[in-house]
Amino acid sequence: MKLKPPFYYHIILFLGLFVTFYLWNIGVNKMEILFIFNRMDFLFSVSGFMAIFAIYILNFYTFCNWFLSKKRILFYLLSIPVSLITFAGVRYFFQEIVLFEITGIHNYVEKSREIEFYVRDNFFFGLPSVIISTLAYLFWQFQEAEKQNQQLLLENKKAEFQLLKSQVSPHFLFNTLNSFYSDWIEKDAEAASDLLILSDLLRYVIAETEKELVLLSKEIQFLQNYIHLQGKRFENQLFLSFSIEGNYSNELILPSVLIHFIENVFKHGKLNDCDKKASILINVKDGFVEISTFNYIIQGENYSSTGIGFENLTKRLEYTYKEKFVLEKTQENDTFKTYLKIPLKIDYL
Repeated sequence: MKLKPPFYYHIILFLGLFVTFYLWNIGVNKMEILFIFNRMDFLFSVSGFMAIFAIYILNFYTFCNWFLSKKRILFYLLSIPVSLITFAGVRYFFQEIVLFEITGIHNYVEKSREIEFYVRDNFFFGLPSVIISTLAYLFWQFQEAEKQNQQLLLENKKAEFQLLKSQVSPHFLFNTLNSFYSDWIEKDAEAASDLLILSDLLRYVIAETEKELVLLSKEIQFLQNYIHLQGKRFENQLFLSFSIEGNYSNELILPSVLIHFIENVFKHGKLNDCDKKASILINVKDGFVEISTFNYIIQGENYSSTGIGFENLTKRLEYTYKEKFVLEKTQENDTFKTYLKIPLKIDYL
């Protein structure tokens, strides 16, 4: 779990620690507060805390994210000496190079600045940066886990509520549709047939779309029903070519993927002009299913308004098919084309 707490939280934490440490140091050493900013120990304290903060950030965002988030404890323990050696190098740069250039004073005497002693001595001084960083990371990880648990509980409650609704509403809905069908079958056979198609369409939406995968044959039947009912709006003025190629009787697919493209054709396409015919082609071959659509755009329509649906579709495809799919949309002048190619075999199944 990668954590992204606001960066200013880290700054506030270290400012608090620095003030606390420095005030404590004043009390222990009985230094005069009025002359505090004229003393070299203040500069060395600031530079020391800067080095600690640098390693704190390194450990928090690098080693903790690399190893603690994946529970690779041994690798994390091995990273601690790396952090401490890095701390010694950063502190040396701040105090023995930068501050020395400014003040002409070293924090360590010459003998103590020998690399072996300096690194060994700073293992102790650098340890707080690693400890504080680790504790802060574990705290944020705990907070994030609690947040996700609360979200999961909320989603479970919503799911329970939807389940209760689904136990009542579909039963009532389909009983009502069956009653209408029985009343109409002898009076208006065509209307009764359309009602039966609507019932099948709704049944698919309620019963199938919540599944992880569905039969491609059912998905295509759903599309055919959708197009049939949409055609009623145009009163025989629907100029749309819909064709299916290939064998798809036993193939599986992510539900409600193909309908996205069909809906866009009906929502934004010019479909009542015989000279500007739209087309939808579904092709099943070589372990893939492809859908291609083409339509002329209704004047004034802006396809950028479909961005959220396209983005959500992309996320679903990425989650299920990883990088093994092709998704394209192209707008040229007054025409719009879409293309999707997805595998019919999913690796994690």
